[in-house]
Parts: sequence; structure tokens; C-alpha cells
Amino acid sequence: MAHPKKRQSRARRNKRRTHYKLKMPQLGIDPTTKEAHLLHRAHWHEGKLYYRGKVLFDPEAAAE
Repeated sequence: MAHPKKRQSRARRNKRRTHYKLKMPQLGIDPTTKEAHLLHRAHWHEGKLYYRGKVLFDPEAAAE
């Protein structure tokens, strides 16, 4: 049976056991702009802030 010569530290063991590094961020496609963005997050497109296909904030309209 194989036995390690030296004991591994807790940090080194935990680094091996993690799987967070394998996950890719989930992307969604906005129905209005057809742009990929993180799910459940607002995103900027051509100077406007969009969420779920609707304009949340338009700086040009807010300036008026």
C-alpha cells in the first residue's frame, strides 16, 4: 500500500478538493438587444442600462 512520505497541510488538501474553479458563469441572452450577459444582472448596451429586455436607466432621458 502506498503511503505519503510527508503529511500534506490542510491548505494543500483543501486546494485539491475544491471544484469552484470548474464552473463557468451562466450567460443569458437579452431579448431586446440580443447581447450575452450574466443572468439576473442588469447590463449596459449603447449607453442604456437594460434588465429583462427593458430599459432601466437612460442617462440622456435623465439629463432632460
